[in-house]
Amino acid sequence: MAAEPGRAEAEALGEAEAEAEEEASSAAAAASPTRRLAPPPPASWLSPEVGLAAGLGRRFPAGLEVLDVSGTGLAALGAELLELPRLHTLLAKNNRLGAEGSLPKGLAGAPLARSLRVLNLSGNRFTRVPGALLGLRRLRSLSLGSNRLQGIPPAIQQLSSLEFLYLGGNFITSIPPELANLPLLNYLVLCDNKIQSIPPQLAQLHSLRSLSLHNNLLTYLPREILNLVHLEELSLRGNPLVVRFVRDLTYNPPSLQELAGRTIKTRNVPYVPSDLPGNLLRYLSLASNCPNPKCGGVYFDSCVRQIKFVDFCGKYRLPLMHYLCSPECSSPCSSASQSSTSQSESDSEDEAIVAARRMQKVLLG
Repeated sequence: MAAEPGRAEAEALGEAEAEAEEEASSAAAAASPTRRLAPPPPASWLSPEVGLAAGLGRRFPAGLEVLDVSGTGLAALGAELLELPRLHTLLAKNNRLGAEGSLPKGLAGAPLARSLRVLNLSGNRFTRVPGALLGLRRLRSLSLGSNRLQGIPPAIQQLSSLEFLYLGGNFITSIPPELANLPLLNYLVLCDNKIQSIPPQLAQLHSLRSLSLHNNLLTYLPREILNLVHLEELSLRGNPLVVRFVRDLTYNPPSLQELAGRTIKTRNVPYVPSDLPGNLLRYLSLASNCPNPKCGGVYFDSCVRQIKFVDFCGKYRLPLMHYLCSPECSSPCSSASQSSTSQSESDSEDEAIVAARRMQKVLLG
């Protein structure tokens, strides 16, 4: 019974875009009946086996702003769409789009690319994010849920105006770090996929308010997630999040170069750029501080991954990944089993205060 409220709120998030579209569309329809068109249009306007009929753009009202062709069985959206320069919302959910040529060529350079703000292609057959969409620099909302996507292209960062991205219900296994280069993104929905880890770069999404990750394969979260200062909702239910501390997950002994670099950094050995080759100067600039306040060490490539539990809202304990400089480093969270829980609670008190202030909802089911 406790899972129902979380599920309801997560589902409400997925429906937020549709409600916003409906409100915007209703307002547009009230202002002018010619601004919105939804199925069923005349049969001659739609050809499910081919797509939109030839010359369709000329048969639509010149001021058309919202076009809804959802659930019509379309296999392609032809070049006729490019003739709709005022169209800001295109809904083509639950069709058969996905094959090569499903979207019109030259979309990025057409007038439609300058007007389109909302695009919903959920419930189709796309196996990858169509390259034609990556040139829609003014797009604010993109929905590709319940398709057959295998991944997210790094070029997604080109959609620099994106505020809402829905990719739930696919077969995505990883998140590219480039996704963090969307400065206006407010809502990111990646639920019901096969994602195993979250890149720490996602902490750069400073506008993010809601992150839906439920029903994936996550076992931990990067500690950098605490830097998402505007995050209000984090949905994690249905993930195999660890239920106990994991010690010394992996560790590769440091190379001689790393040992030398650690010595220079920790003992503040003085040097000037002329003393070292350029590649070594760049290497020294990549040093990361060990998060254990009792250590004061640094690391470069060789580190120990450990899980640290942090309280959110004083109710949930989330496993966050952090990195230590060596197995010998006395981590606040590395004590064993029962004693580690109380120790971690004390050591993460400051983080818990910050997290509770930033996180309004954590949906774990």
